Amino acid sequence: MAMTGVIRPGHISLRVLDLEEGINFYKNTLGLVETGRDSQGRVYFKAWDERDHNSVLIREAAEAGVDFFAFKVADKATLEKLDRDLKAYGLTTERIPAGEMLETGERVRFKLPSGHFIELYAEKTDVGNGQPYVNPAPWTKEAENGIAPSRMDHCLLYGPDIEKVQEIFEKVLGFFLVEHVVMEDGKTDLAIWLSCSIKAHDIAFVRHPEPGKLHHVAFKLDSWERVLRAADLMSMNKISIDIGPTRHGITRGTTIYAFDPSGNRFETFCGGYDSYPDYKPVKWTWDEVGAGIFYHDRKLNERFLTVVS
Repeated sequence: MAMTGVIRPGHISLRVLDLEEGINFYKNTLGLVETGRDSQGRVYFKAWDERDHNSVLIREAAEAGVDFFAFKVADKATLEKLDRDLKAYGLTTERIPAGEMLETGERVRFKLPSGHFIELYAEKTDVGNGQPYVNPAPWTKEAENGIAPSRMDHCLLYGPDIEKVQEIFEKVLGFFLVEHVVMEDGKTDLAIWLSCSIKAHDIAFVRHPEPGKLHHVAFKLDSWERVLRAADLMSMNKISIDIGPTRHGITRGTTIYAFDPSGNRFETFCGGYDSYPDYKPVKWTWDEVGAGIFYHDRKLNERFLTVVS
């Protein structure tokens, strides 16, 4: 399959309240691989099966939350084109020079109407997954360290003006709508799930009055058994679990939601279906939103709806 334009999620930058506590959580409990530290005080991680140098950055701050979420594009020519397209649409872009993030090329940053900063980049150093590119084994010892997700997969962001956000992702960045939840009026979207690949979603948004909020960052596991193992590890390490293990109606994934020590929500999940741009979006109505989010309980957890960082 030819991958053009935006090809996949690339990295997320998170704020934590205590850096050492954050390092211990992301490295030992979640089980990411630390790949570097920079002069700005940022610590870099990747999941064990990712090849690029980093997918998660954390830095210490007075308030938890998300700094930016980034997507990798096919090549430098695509990066230039998308920068021009974003400007033509009316957005202001900023060029972040290569090397400002460790082992990462030039980035194009812009702000969504929801208040979130999104980045695009084409180059990041391939550090591998601990296996050779010739005759590799199926996994490494890092695959057994902590929860050990195979990749950083997507994020869900809370903010206003999500219809404008959807237009930017569809018309400028080439994403397509996979699923959506409509509000009581039967017309206005409460939430949207968007994909640039064949995944059920690469990013999602929920309508919320406060701009720039993080609901969760998600990490992929390879089986339901690994999700259950993650729940055990969360309990063993006294991690605050929001809900799960359970299943979504939307995207069909099996999931656990929990919080890092700073209050940033994260998801460990597996499953979900394949989707394609020619598929008609799936709609969930207001009366069935409980089943859409948590299919087994068929009702919403108030903390899940209201707690963001």
